[in-house]
Amino acid sequence: MSELRSCLYRGRIMHHRRLPFEHRFVYRVFSLLLDLDELPILERHLRLLSVDRPNLLSFHQRDHGPRDGSPLLPWALERLAEKGIVPERPRIRLLCFPRILGYVFDPLSIYFGYDGERLVGVVYEVKNTFGEQTTYVLPAAPRHDLRIPVAHGCPKSFYVSPFIPMQAHYAFRFREPGERLAFAIRETVAEGTQLVASHTGERRPLDDRELLRCLLRDPLMTLKVIAGIHWEAARLWLKGARYFPREVEPSRPRAAP
Repeated sequence: MSELRSCLYRGRIMHHRRLPFEHRFVYRVFSLLLDLDELPILERHLRLLSVDRPNLLSFHQRDHGPRDGSPLLPWALERLAEKGIVPERPRIRLLCFPRILGYVFDPLSIYFGYDGERLVGVVYEVKNTFGEQTTYVLPAAPRHDLRIPVAHGCPKSFYVSPFIPMQAHYAFRFREPGERLAFAIRETVAEGTQLVASHTGERRPLDDRELLRCLLRDPLMTLKVIAGIHWEAARLWLKGARYFPREVEPSRPRAAP
């Protein structure tokens, strides 16, 4: 069998809150980088990870996009096309967490849109703990040197944290995933930079040996993500962080029952 283009990354996520006080945490994660064209053949290569069915580790298309289990590739291409990004030789790679024993919460999934080998656009899929999600779709400016980071940004339009106001701006900066993963978000408010978050990692092959290593190293990773969100929120509240209430947005896609 030919080698998969899909891979995984073992790494860390860091959040550093700067306003109105310092608050920082880091935790280990492992992520999948899936070439969506390879979804139909992944199970020929893997025993520990399944697509759209239960396994020790799994990837379910209904966790993303329209949240109804339909194919993600045309959905991602439609999101890019809505912003005028129409690749002639389309290819989509998705960075996300796997389900572990059937559970996952993925605050940020990233679709890298390519025209052949050239990155042309990115879809940022953001979820909150209320079961809602939204997308930010941004172009990737042409670069002659792939070592130059991609940098773009947009206004915040979706409620995520009860301790950061909606009047904020996101600045994204990353290098195309290769041997290393390096991605950062800077969230600014009127007073300055309030939050810096990063996701870094080292590439590993997507095979059963590496999946088992990741699972033994972090068997409760997906539970740790959601537990960590609530734990850090409690710590912020105890420190006196200002609370910003959520406005209900019924039009947002929600998780399937």
